[in-house]
Amino acid sequence: MSYRILVVEDEPAMAQGLKDNLEIEGYRVAVFPDGEQGLRAALTEHPDLILLDVMLPKMSGIDVCKTLRSRGFANPILMLTARGQEMDRVVGLETGADDYIVKPFSLRELLARIHARLRREKRSGEDLRAYAFNGVHIDFERYTANRGDEALQLSPREFDLLRYLIRNRGRTVSREELLDAVWGLNDYPVTRTVDNHVGKLRQKVDTSPQPKHILTVHRVGYKFVD
Repeated sequence: MSYRILVVEDEPAMAQGLKDNLEIEGYRVAVFPDGEQGLRAALTEHPDLILLDVMLPKMSGIDVCKTLRSRGFANPILMLTARGQEMDRVVGLETGADDYIVKPFSLRELLARIHARLRREKRSGEDLRAYAFNGVHIDFERYTANRGDEALQLSPREFDLLRYLIRNRGRTVSREELLDAVWGLNDYPVTRTVDNHVGKLRQKVDTSPQPKHILTVHRVGYKFVD
């Protein structure tokens, strides 16, 4: 299978270098120089993965990412930036990015992250296609969720988070493990992102005053029980 990658990067040399090296690896690549063009291409072409610069003309990478996630784009988004401050990384991740790569970066590292992310996406789609609990029906293939006749509006990240928790139901999963498995980050010290996403997910699928299915294990992480 030849994966399609969308590169949204306004530095011509960087964009061309990424395109050339990705094509050598066998990927099909399209390049766009600003956020508005990148957003339109992503929505119409639905690439398997997006490399998205943060600082872009016309529309920032953060806004592009946020818009894509709000419109149901579920495939991986890797943010590229020259800035390395922790807050920038938190903002990028909380708007729906899967990973955050700081320039200048090693081409080998970038290719390894792309390969790992695409492999993870392929593997996650091969099991746990649907699940139901307490009147909530989840279709992980179509990214739809319903409680009776009511459609629940879950983000792609919330689907991935719920799928991982359900796949590991009955077992306590640490915040660090969730960052690694769902976000693809194994060396990221801030776990507030996990707590925020779990909180929003609970409001949609576990609405009892005292959560019954997505439980907090104090100082450790979370556990799904059914």
